[in-house]
Amino acid sequence: MVADEIPGFWAVVPAGGAGTRLWPLSRSGSPKFLHDLTGSGRTLLEQTHDRLSPIVGDRVLVVTGAAHRDAVRRQLHQLPDDGVLAEPSARDSMAAIGLAAAVLERRGAEVVGSFAADHVIADDAGFHAAVADAVAAARDGWLVTIGIEPTFASSAFGYVHQGDALDGHPSVRRVVEFVEKPSVSVAEEYLATGRYRWNAGMFVVRPSVLLDLLGEQDPEFAANLRAIAAEPERLTELWEKLPRIAIDHAIAEPAAAAGRVATVPGSFGWDDIGDFDSLATLLGEQEECTVLGDESLVQLRGASGIVVPGSGRVVAVIGLDDVVVVDTPDALLVTTRARAQEVKAVVAALKDQGRADLT
Repeated sequence: MVADEIPGFWAVVPAGGAGTRLWPLSRSGSPKFLHDLTGSGRTLLEQTHDRLSPIVGDRVLVVTGAAHRDAVRRQLHQLPDDGVLAEPSARDSMAAIGLAAAVLERRGAEVVGSFAADHVIADDAGFHAAVADAVAAARDGWLVTIGIEPTFASSAFGYVHQGDALDGHPSVRRVVEFVEKPSVSVAEEYLATGRYRWNAGMFVVRPSVLLDLLGEQDPEFAANLRAIAAEPERLTELWEKLPRIAIDHAIAEPAAAAGRVATVPGSFGWDDIGDFDSLATLLGEQEECTVLGDESLVQLRGASGIVVPGSGRVVAVIGLDDVVVVDTPDALLVTTRARAQEVKAVVAALKDQGRADLT
């Protein structure tokens, strides 16, 4: 079933972050959204655009770092000249999404939705239906998030506590609160209630509502974003004055406490590919290693896990279970799926050693 375009609705695609837990494949100069991590032949950024196009047409605005602007334009060459906003520096999600909202407010967008460039979604039709419900509630002035149905008790995600159904929107629920990443035992208690969803950072809202909510917490922040949108030549001057804060802390949590946030339950298969363990799960469990890349460069004997050949060398793995091997021209990672989260610490250590060329 082909989804219908949603009138007046714009998609904002924040394309930032280095994906350090996927090092050495993902790096600050070539982050994960620019890579094909699913073997589909399309990068995560391209898949995000493909997924959004049926409901927004060409109404897409990508926000990325200045260093990645050209790469984004190469991958999404169909975007118009004003379809990419380049941040002078990373200042977290509130600045990125807020600037896009300020720009789209001036373009007359009725509703905007923010959807990260590096997420994978299995059921496009289910995603489109959830977004349509979110847009309908957002038109009534709500800040709406899409809460992902948990598949296990994860301590890696924040949670959305769902309340009662929203009047006039039977598929939408009020948000009681946002909860920071809990312990596994607490997450198990959440799941047992059936009233908690993963917070995937998807927000749908009228741009003026988003900026006004920000203005209630930090008037100068909101005013500077609107000033940049009105006078783009002031971007460099004003950007460094913007606080470094996530949209969750800047507006979602205080707005939820004030009873102004709603959520649409999403059951469409979602993954943020947070590390190589989640990537291996996404690619499917197999008796032998999953190879992401040129299979002719990999020799396997009684091994399971994931192998990414990228240096041109032959990689042989023998008798190892749940292994992760990522071979690039200047760095080799060997770990286990169980310890994949620790890759981030390696990147931090390399930065401390002054090896920015490797990160």
